Amino acid sequence: MWLETAVILIPLLAVLAPLLARALGRWVRVPVVVFELVLGIVVGPAVLGWGAPSDIVEVFANLGLAMLFFIAGTEIDFTAFRGRLGRRAIGGWLISLVLGVALGFAFFPGEAAIVVGIALCSTALGTIVPILRDAGELRTPFGGAVSVIGAVGEFAPLIAISVFLGSREPGPATIVLALFAAVAATGIWLAFRIPRGAMHRFVTATLHTSGQFAIRVVLLIIGALVALSLALDLDMLLGAFTAGIIWRLLMRDASEPERRAVESKVEGVAFGFLIPLFFVYTGITFDLQSLLNRPVLFLYVPLVMVALLVVRGLPSTLAAPQGSHVRDRAAIGLLGATGLPIIVAVTAIGVDEQIISPAAQAVLVAGGMLSVLLYPLVAMTLRGRTVEQPETLQDDRA
Repeated sequence: MWLETAVILIPLLAVLAPLLARALGRWVRVPVVVFELVLGIVVGPAVLGWGAPSDIVEVFANLGLAMLFFIAGTEIDFTAFRGRLGRRAIGGWLISLVLGVALGFAFFPGEAAIVVGIALCSTALGTIVPILRDAGELRTPFGGAVSVIGAVGEFAPLIAISVFLGSREPGPATIVLALFAAVAATGIWLAFRIPRGAMHRFVTATLHTSGQFAIRVVLLIIGALVALSLALDLDMLLGAFTAGIIWRLLMRDASEPERRAVESKVEGVAFGFLIPLFFVYTGITFDLQSLLNRPVLFLYVPLVMVALLVVRGLPSTLAAPQGSHVRDRAAIGLLGATGLPIIVAVTAIGVDEQIISPAAQAVLVAGGMLSVLLYPLVAMTLRGRTVEQPETLQDDRA
């Protein structure tokens, strides 16, 4: 019965979310994903009880999560990793990892500290990118710095998950990860070798036909690398993220009109269907009952937000563009501390492996949800600029 209800309920909530965001946008800008999560919680088992976990819906939700990381991968500009910006973004994440694991050991001695540490050192690039795009910040030095911080904060935790939380010991896990890297490098090499002119023409020729070659290739690349990740017992998000990088390389020489046309098609499938489904389903499956059964746990949720800000936010400010104002540095720290998808993924692994309890997962995920709700809102308010205003910060890629 739930499957039949989900067919209309989830699309209905996906439509309501942007309407609510637009209505509230007259007073305060709230990311659409916040409404998707909250609406999912409201219709979930702990509140209205209209929705429930479903194996079939979960498959599509996982595809939405994969698409979220694919989109994040397409936003990676490797030239941005050169020089000061790249060094500081990577160095800041390493500091975050050490701080996160140390804090985890203070509360959860043992392997649980690794789960907590990885959760706290993550950044939700896939969630931040649409916010930066809507604000016209994606191509500014500010947006570029946040994108690099987010890329490191999303990709590096995936590596940590694969090495430390897989079924293998760290040594064999590293070898398997190297094998995946070799396959991914081969895919990147092929992306450079494929005749781009012919491919771009074929992609453009099928954009408005039933062929839809671009969408089919995107789904093929995602499916192939996700399947490879699963076959190697790595996290599937690693494959999805790498797929986005390869697709960006395939389209790197396309003209601006061609690139925008293809992006609109891919984003239509991603943000119009799969990604909203993931966030709504995340809300539906959120274990609110664990918190309601032990109300004292609600007191720990703000502490998770503070931990995200200290562990991930403060080190992220190291990568702020030179000449940044205090407000911009604070905004970068808040955006760097915005985390959810990795928190959902790593805590799910922790519960499945009986490393952490469902209650601990609920607290961490709730903290991630609130970070998505509040931190981008405060950050963009502090930023207080639009794309039309001049940007005077120095480029840190040199």
